[in-house]
Amino acid sequence: MEAIFNLVFNELKQSTRASEQNCRDVTSRITGEVARICSESKRIQSSGEVEAWSIALARHRLKQCLKYYQLGSRRGRVDLHSTLSAVVYRYITPPQVQSSYQARLGLIEDFLQIFYIEAINAFRRENQLSPTYSPRTALELAEYMAFAERYGKRRIPLPGRRSQQLIILRAQTFSQQQPPETMVDMEQAAEGATGETDQSRSGAPMQQVREQMVAQEPEVEEDSLRHTVVAELLSYLEERQQKDCADYFTLRLQDLPTQEIEKILGLTPRQRDYLQQRFKYHLIRFALSHHWELVHQWLEADLERNLGLTPQQWDELLSRLSTTQQEMLKLKQQGRPDGAIAQSLGCTATQVQKQWSKLLELAWEIRNNVVSGAGVIGDE
Repeated sequence: MEAIFNLVFNELKQSTRASEQNCRDVTSRITGEVARICSESKRIQSSGEVEAWSIALARHRLKQCLKYYQLGSRRGRVDLHSTLSAVVYRYITPPQVQSSYQARLGLIEDFLQIFYIEAINAFRRENQLSPTYSPRTALELAEYMAFAERYGKRRIPLPGRRSQQLIILRAQTFSQQQPPETMVDMEQAAEGATGETDQSRSGAPMQQVREQMVAQEPEVEEDSLRHTVVAELLSYLEERQQKDCADYFTLRLQDLPTQEIEKILGLTPRQRDYLQQRFKYHLIRFALSHHWELVHQWLEADLERNLGLTPQQWDELLSRLSTTQQEMLKLKQQGRPDGAIAQSLGCTATQVQKQWSKLLELAWEIRNNVVSGAGVIGDE
């Protein structure tokens, strides 16, 4: 297992900002879990390829952990919450009981709070941690969230050679224990029926649950920054007389289907495609040139965080920069204005801005190779 340990440890060191001791602790737990699974599995032992299985399992655990690490604590929690909510959505209501979407959502919230307690206890038990252990760092929190997702999706054998995911069994038990009065939606009863049936909203439960989870979160600094970015982008588009792009962006913020956007704007699919391409052009200019500091701060990828790059990615960026770009980066890190940078480099302020946009674009490409869809351009 020494090779597995080194593989995981080196990857965590390269891909995170966690301390060496923190990486070592998490690595030990992942390695221990891989060793336990491989030794207990008859299928793996009889395959004659235990080492290959060990490496594949370790990489899988590592990938899950890094996914939550890159998402961050809040986005990771929302992602885990919505993923598990979507799994149990169909099973959280007792059979033959008609409940509204909002009432079911409340039950999911109650159920998942109980499930998270079970998951942390299982995490402590399986990793031989103290009964009071709690994640203290971003990496440890990512490790726990990855475990909670795997734990919920574990297949539990049932009679008749059947099996079911653990979280679904727990959800069914939870639902059966609820008294009928629980299913009364007080809010809906007070406001009266809306005419919207539960079936009509169940087409995309994961998206709806995710929206509700996010909507119920109190506004934090990240939300405030997002609203600022949205407002600045709309102002940017209007200043450049791109009202149709602003209208398209406003509709996209509402997560409307493409066909509905085309209908509202009175566009054919081809016209909508042209509009989308024009919007992307302005979006890139906004993110990499005109308001790059605001956008990168929102993405937690500002200069103080090495543009959101891991140590390995940062080294790659530096190796691909010209001498002039490296000097420009150093001056930017010192907080020098573009005019002063231009004077130091012997060029114009416009040339500095163009070179800086290219540098940010290169950083985005390097960062996006690992974190698919993490950037504002990817979100578009």
